[in-house]
Amino acid sequence: MTTISAAAVKAFRERTGLPLMDCKQALQEAGGNEEMAFEVLRKKGKQLSDKRSDRETAFGRFGMYIGTDKKVGAMVELLCESAPVTNNDEFVRLAQDLALQLATGPGARTADELLSQDSPSLPGTSLGQQKEDLFNRIREVFNVGRMIRVEGSCGGYQHNAGTTAGVLLRVEGGTDEVAKDVSMHIAAMKPQVVNADELDEAQVNKEREILTAAAKAEGKPDNIVAKMVEGRIRQYCAERALTEQPFVKDDKLSVGQYAGQNGMKLVAFTHWIIGEKAD
Repeated sequence: MTTISAAAVKAFRERTGLPLMDCKQALQEAGGNEEMAFEVLRKKGKQLSDKRSDRETAFGRFGMYIGTDKKVGAMVELLCESAPVTNNDEFVRLAQDLALQLATGPGARTADELLSQDSPSLPGTSLGQQKEDLFNRIREVFNVGRMIRVEGSCGGYQHNAGTTAGVLLRVEGGTDEVAKDVSMHIAAMKPQVVNADELDEAQVNKEREILTAAAKAEGKPDNIVAKMVEGRIRQYCAERALTEQPFVKDDKLSVGQYAGQNGMKLVAFTHWIIGEKAD
């Protein structure tokens, strides 16, 4: 067996970030060749990752590519096993690299397709290899969850305290700061649609029937019932439509008014919570 010096093991450990014994064994298997040893570690890491693939990944963060000066936006969900890992610098970089590549690369319909593409921050390395190398260092399973790419300028916001939420907001005009304010509002107030006329008509009609029956049960005249119901329906729609909700930072304004005063049109949004299943 090849004798490996302590200095060589230490240098290789600094390169890989893996335990000393793992580094020593890999160097011995590779006859002291660092590049071959690196591939040995990758292979063993992949085998271990496959064995642990059924572990629950209930934590994570969103990689985001946003900016009102950009022509495209993207958001990618990167999941892990424990909360502390979500703040690891390399985990954060992987999430951001995934979003950047999704936005600026050829596009991807699946996580595997995205992972097969080059890493923006590590030339010559695929995103999949970047993910595997990170597993080798941290020894937690990582999964790429939902991902979305949007044509047009986007703002966004990510909330990482307690429940982790991500918002990607498609806009026209305005500034990054205004887009972030509105995205924060979305994360807090959870609107269903941008404008009230986008609400599901069948759902609104069902609510109207319920309100009508309740008003009639109170013995109200038909003309009073109609007025009561329409007033309550307007409130029902306003509570669920982003542009009509009172803005969380200034409830004297609706979100639509706040955006309009700042030269911004709200077009569409995606609001995800880490670990929620895709619709």
